[in-house]
Amino acid sequence: MKLVLLSGGSGKRLWPLSNDSRSKQFLKVLQDPEGQPESMVQRVWRQLGQAELEDSAYLATGRAQVEMIQSQLGQEVPIIVEPERRDTFPAIALTAAYLYSVEGVSPDTAVAILPVDPYVEDAFFETVAGLEETLERSGANLALIGVVPNHASEKYGYIIPAASEAGHDQGFMPVGRFQEKPSEEAAAALIQEGALWNCGVFAFRLGYLLNILLDKGLPVQYEELQRQYKLMAKISFDYEVVEKEQQIVVVPYDGYWKDLGTWNTLTEEMANPQLGKGIVTTDSESTCLINELDIPVAVVGAPDLIVAASPDGILVTRKESCARVKEVLKSFEQRPMYEERRWGHYRVVDYIQYDDGSKVLTKRIFIHSGRNISYQLHNKRCEVWTIVCGQGKVILNEKMHDVRAGDVVRIPEGTKHSILAVTDMEFIEVQTGSELVEEDNVRICLDWDDIVLHQFIS
Repeated sequence: MKLVLLSGGSGKRLWPLSNDSRSKQFLKVLQDPEGQPESMVQRVWRQLGQAELEDSAYLATGRAQVEMIQSQLGQEVPIIVEPERRDTFPAIALTAAYLYSVEGVSPDTAVAILPVDPYVEDAFFETVAGLEETLERSGANLALIGVVPNHASEKYGYIIPAASEAGHDQGFMPVGRFQEKPSEEAAAALIQEGALWNCGVFAFRLGYLLNILLDKGLPVQYEELQRQYKLMAKISFDYEVVEKEQQIVVVPYDGYWKDLGTWNTLTEEMANPQLGKGIVTTDSESTCLINELDIPVAVVGAPDLIVAASPDGILVTRKESCARVKEVLKSFEQRPMYEERRWGHYRVVDYIQYDDGSKVLTKRIFIHSGRNISYQLHNKRCEVWTIVCGQGKVILNEKMHDVRAGDVVRIPEGTKHSILAVTDMEFIEVQTGSELVEEDNVRICLDWDDIVLHQFIS
């Protein structure tokens, strides 16, 4: 069986720590068994390894999240890249085409799809692994996992089993219908019918989805589907496939499962109610402070709050009101002020736009020892790097230079450049120009060995 973890989302509910490039699954606010900071995606990937499922797992994501995933899970993690966000049906369709035409996976192979950020016990993945056998025994086209509810919640969708007793003794039930986020009263009535929370996990034979693509006139070759991707409708897999399928069963999971989609639910699973520089007084009961800034934050005599500070902004909310964050931010747009990349991370320190249209952007950049940024050039900006600490090697237009703390590197428009960190290093980058955007990055080479080779060839 192949497993595919869907990684998407814009992270608005967990602002200001999350943004368009750093969704909730990348926030290192949890704790691993050794007591080290851990993100949701790192936790799930670790659990897959413990269940011996990691070698058959892939991550499907958009281009904006690729470097973040590589930063947290390593360069070798298998990633299937979406050209753009188009909801879960196009993403899963592209994944199926990739498995079939690039990886050579047989159409008879079972494929399990799950979100990248469930907070579950290790036993959950044993249930995931059992979906292949469920497909075999049930003869169904789709097999879902439904969580046995421990309370009536209006935050989740519900799977209502059919009245038929078929399959009960084998650990699965035919699905009767679905109900999306009912009222609390209606949810309680559904639970009396045996309804389960829909946790977004399901499995199918690869050939089943390939046939759906062919019926829709869509290609099953990965590269061709990529080219046509922008023409696909933005629709969820649930609406396009699951709710139309007649031969569908659900496997109950009676164990710990939680969606850490709001500050309230996330902070309930934090080992420490305070992360980062600051102080929370003892009369601030049940208050959580998460601070990514270098300045201290003090919370005095203020109970039941969530205080979160990052380069993207500062949030102060009562726990009971934290779900309103996404709604409040609808009209608030800005560029991400903090990003993780495959080589390290950066933080925006300052951004200024002058009356003549010129702009200045200042970043504090950290690169891990042995990592490098790509060999690139910019047509609409120049840069100045001031090395703060560490040692590295800089290539400017095929010429290599050693750099260390105190050195200043000037990079005019159109200059090809890259930097390799010999030791962990930090530098301040000041960009000046008319357009300080990602689209002005013209990448020539990615790996340092290729960059050095390009230097000698040129």
